[in-house]
Amino acid sequence: QVQLVESGGGLVQPGGSLRLSCDASGRLLGFNAMNWYRQAPGKQRELVARITRGSSTTYADSVKGRFTISRETSKNTVYLQMDSLKPGDTAVYYCNAEGTYSEVWGQGIQVTVSS
Repeated sequence: QVQLVESGGGLVQPGGSLRLSCDASGRLLGFNAMNWYRQAPGKQRELVARITRGSSTTYADSVKGRFTISRETSKNTVYLQMDSLKPGDTAVYYCNAEGTYSEVWGQGIQVTVSS
């Protein structure tokens, strides 16, 4: 069973940047896609960014042009580069591995954007 561990979160000022990492204990190539979700207090979890096995990427409208998802297959790691951060980006961010019949979630990591 693959396990996912997120890192790189923390407190950042508006306009700043953070890079989240999602390290997998096993190979990611068997999954259809890798996703980053986020959940803010009192809100539903939402899909932020997605990268498919074929390296196609999609983004939520709210983060287009500011966030970039990428994958380093040799390291079984997925990244989320977050630039021009806004207070509205404050949330717990989750890494997700999407398979045909199952999925795996990381434990989540806090990102706080505040001055």
